[in-house]
Amino acid sequence: MQTEKVINYIISLLNDYCEQAGMNGFVVGVSGGIDSAVTSSLCAKTGKSVIVLNMHIYQNAAHVDLAQQHIAWLENQFPHVISKTLDLTGSFQLLEKTLPSDIQDELTMANTRSRLRMLTLYAFAGHHKMLVAGTGNKVEDFGVGFFTKYGDGGVDISPIADLMKSEVYEVGRHLGVIDGIMKAKPTDGLWDDSRSDEDQIGASYDELEWAMRFEEASGDENALPDRQKEVLGIYRSFNRANRHKMDPIPVAEIPAEFR
Repeated sequence: MQTEKVINYIISLLNDYCEQAGMNGFVVGVSGGIDSAVTSSLCAKTGKSVIVLNMHIYQNAAHVDLAQQHIAWLENQFPHVISKTLDLTGSFQLLEKTLPSDIQDELTMANTRSRLRMLTLYAFAGHHKMLVAGTGNKVEDFGVGFFTKYGDGGVDISPIADLMKSEVYEVGRHLGVIDGIMKAKPTDGLWDDSRSDEDQIGASYDELEWAMRFEEASGDENALPDRQKEVLGIYRSFNRANRHKMDPIPVAEIPAEFR
């Protein structure tokens, strides 16, 4: 990958889209992970105003600290970046008290956390006339659908959604993202424990990238080693289950003769 050309292309796309939309800049949720670090850095390099939000809900202290370290680095590099740290735990607890207990399974409430963050991002974006920049990469957004519908999937523009996870790391190295984030184990931060993305999916991002490329190439799976067959099965299972997130929302188009 021609990393510098890719970076400049994304920055130009962000600038053009923001100007065409008549907006003032970007709002980005920063989690302490590589995807949000790269996205916020690319937005900052446009020269437009950027608000970065560190929003925690029962958050692992290490993730909050990494996010703050990245924010401090951003603000030092780019004077047009401002930040807000918001503890949304109290707001989430009100939802826990309000929603019926019999629907509060682990996954439902993890997705509710993500949607609360989305609501917060858009509160800032709407007030300041800005765009919400998404932080999903290609494997997450178009491979396994590892995001919350109308949560972290609720965005205005997706700067890194055509980059594989390994390419996001490559861009991060080129941009100078701090070592703590470069070395951190990927996690969505939506659980009370410290489970990683790999713990949840059952495969690493390197393995999922291989599976995505294998599917795109229509390879012959019969001769694959057992682990690759297992990873391919994991990839296909997530992709099939999460197609509703990746495909356009179906529209009930009424036949002309019914009108």
